Amino acid sequence: MIPRHQTVIFSVLLLASLAMGGILFHMREKAHERLLAGQDSAPTKAPEVAVPEQATLMVANDDDNSIRGQVHSLPLPADPGARARAVLDKLLELYAAPDAAHPVTGGPGSVEQVFLLPAEELAPHAGATVVQSDGDSGPELAVVNLKGSFVASHPSGLETETLTVLSICATIHANLPRVYQVRFLVDGETHESLAGHADLTRTYLVSESEPAESVAP
Repeated sequence: MIPRHQTVIFSVLLLASLAMGGILFHMREKAHERLLAGQDSAPTKAPEVAVPEQATLMVANDDDNSIRGQVHSLPLPADPGARARAVLDKLLELYAAPDAAHPVTGGPGSVEQVFLLPAEELAPHAGATVVQSDGDSGPELAVVNLKGSFVASHPSGLETETLTVLSICATIHANLPRVYQVRFLVDGETHESLAGHADLTRTYLVSESEPAESVAP
């Protein structure tokens, strides 16, 4: 015969289990209702994307150590920093292609971020002509933050490294004309060189590159 106190304990535990089961079932039904409500209220219209615009990419060529302009249609963000990153992503995508005239691995995503700041004073002998209009904030400095993986895999050599750096500078200036100076970071920190030769500790002037006329891709 089961003692009375054990019967009472068993009955209490059974009632508690039934109550917890009911509560869990009710919570599950509520969560399901919220999920369905969230699906019903979700927008059915696809998010709008940036309208494609004409962008000029200053593309390097190892055959004659030149930089030539190519016009591409790209969806470009309104924010200048994001805009600069978008055109550089396309430039590095061209370099990562199998038939690239300036082969560099990495491709889109090799640039972590681009910051725009008031430019340092341009040297009079630098050859940069800055035209300011009313309301113009003046020349700007672009800080390009490269990913360490891109730098680590970049081909070593003075000419190939210099072409990469100058083509990046020229591409930014072609699409953001107020940018006349460019500096480089790697993973957010100052880095000595791109792959052992091109100096990344200095400030580059866009006037250092003299590309040929732009052509369609």
